[in-house]
Amino acid sequence: MVFSNEDEILIKNLRESKGYSARKFIKEFPDKNWNRKGLDYLLKKLRETGTVERKVGSGKRRSARTTQNTNDVEDLIISQEDKPRTYQSTRQVAQETGVSQSSVRIVNKDLSLKCFKRRRAQELTESNRLARLVRPRQLLKRYQEHDVAFVWYTDEKIFTVAAPSNSQNYRVYNNNNNNNCCP
Repeated sequence: MVFSNEDEILIKNLRESKGYSARKFIKEFPDKNWNRKGLDYLLKKLRETGTVERKVGSGKRRSARTTQNTNDVEDLIISQEDKPRTYQSTRQVAQETGVSQSSVRIVNKDLSLKCFKRRRAQELTESNRLARLVRPRQLLKRYQEHDVAFVWYTDEKIFTVAAPSNSQNYRVYNNNNNNNCCP
């Protein structure tokens, strides 16, 4: 049972001054809903250590989320600005840093990064736009006027230069508060 700081101080003072037992505490303070097992544990701790405070270093150790590990994970999980596509997956980061894969949650907790699925989109530069305007005009000059009615243009083709990849595995990490998901 978890006792508040005020309850622990009250229990300690009454135990030392009046020698209250666990039964006496339950009888005197029925509205607190203390159970006997929790009081026995607290009184035992008071007898052995002389205090109701936690022992120094008694909590769970933070072995994975150290500043060194946080810096290592940050370097590996995010693409470097001068070297695009140098990021690694959480599994690769875990292998390289020696931190367990479940502890690579440093990405979310400490670095405040969110995983996004990269999506393919076509970006037209000014030179692409100019070429799309000039080339059809050049093509129209090659045909006679009565053949032009049979020529049909569409702008819906996406030309890929990169090799195909599984888009499910193609992830990018970015800040949670940034709406632009793809750098």
